[in-house]
Amino acid sequence: MKAPARAHPLWLAFVLHRVSGLALALFLPAHFWVLAKAVTAPDQLDSFLQLTEQPMVKLAEFGLVFLLAVHLFGGLRLLALEWLPWSDTQKSLAAGAVGVAVLVSGTFFLNAI
Repeated sequence: MKAPARAHPLWLAFVLHRVSGLALALFLPAHFWVLAKAVTAPDQLDSFLQLTEQPMVKLAEFGLVFLLAVHLFGGLRLLALEWLPWSDTQKSLAAGAVGVAVLVSGTFFLNAI
């Protein structure tokens, strides 16, 4: 009997890539709205930028950078799956990619606080 797809070691990498893509797609309209404030209402932008000094916003920025890094490395993983022959080391590479994403976003977070 064949094992379910969720038992595959890279299933979590697939889910993480999908969730990060969805979260980034939800973030983009808010980002564009804030950027529009720079042109249409600079005073509102200034008050919003003061809000970004709050610790929870800094933590959310860490999450955003983590999602960006995870999505980037997930996309590279997909390219590797399409172009390279399968090997057992791909599981280790996927885990390493998440580790690098944590390192990148953690470095950003430490510089932000």
